[in-house]
Amino acid sequence: MAEQISLPDADIPVSMDEPPGAAAPPGLNARSSLRAAIGAFEVHMQQQGFAENTIKAFLSDLNILAQFVGVGTAIGVISTQDLNRFTDWLVRGRGVSCNPKSLARRVTTLKVFFGWLAEAEVLPFDPAAPVVHRPVMTPPPEILSDAEVERMLEVTQALRRAEKPDARPHLLVTLLLYTGIKKGECMKIVMNHFDLSDPTQPVLWIRYTNLRRQHKERKLRLPVWWPAVLAEYRAQRRGAVTAPLLFPCTARNLEYVLADVVQRAELGHSLSFEMLRWTCAVRDYRAGMPADKLRQKLGISKITWREVGVKIARLAGPAL
Repeated sequence: MAEQISLPDADIPVSMDEPPGAAAPPGLNARSSLRAAIGAFEVHMQQQGFAENTIKAFLSDLNILAQFVGVGTAIGVISTQDLNRFTDWLVRGRGVSCNPKSLARRVTTLKVFFGWLAEAEVLPFDPAAPVVHRPVMTPPPEILSDAEVERMLEVTQALRRAEKPDARPHLLVTLLLYTGIKKGECMKIVMNHFDLSDPTQPVLWIRYTNLRRQHKERKLRLPVWWPAVLAEYRAQRRGAVTAPLLFPCTARNLEYVLADVVQRAELGHSLSFEMLRWTCAVRDYRAGMPADKLRQKLGISKITWREVGVKIARLAGPAL
């Protein structure tokens, strides 16, 4: 998949979703300065569990707005006309290149920020609502067809049964195909993240040590046969028996594993963590998984889901 699903920790959306609800911070009103409102919005984003990269990007965009209208300007006097002049200035008057993707994200920032102020009743209306948002058209993500999945699994199964058995390719591919986890999440799995106490419902827990990311923690079901592949893998790799990490290697090393699988399967294209993540999402969608359950499985925000959900539906094609 050429594009990541942010199906990014850096979930910086270029499409708009309803801003998360929140009570107005004490003392914040329409007469408050833009500086005060930006500070309150930063706290709000942290409380709502926005990704760190998203917070940085939104604050950067709002600081540019503050340069344009004045950091001490009362938020209640900022009009739709001001915001339209601001977006025009970004493109034509600032003297710094602003490509369509950056502009789209900055319009999103305005809509999330002022939408939050209006929803929290700090402002009587949302001045950013009429601002035109032109989403950037990006190429659709690549996924594996059912035939390609079948061919890939034939290869990984053959490697399990080879003269010198190697269960790791099958373990890795099926883990990604059935859970849809991201590369970073995969590399941080330790053995106690698995709950295999119930043979009929093996589970993987995705954990985050960063308090701001703990809203992304989730419980993912594994196929009932998967623990047997895990046992084979650990038996074959003696060091892995005691290593806390599931994959005590670099991400690049696992990318080489995927490259070898795709070469053996003669798929004619590359294979990546992201492609398997999108493929998992589409397979779950086609199987009838409810949208919110799929969103939670992928560990993405409601804001990002608006764009990702549409892409998944398009990739899935007509309802089966």
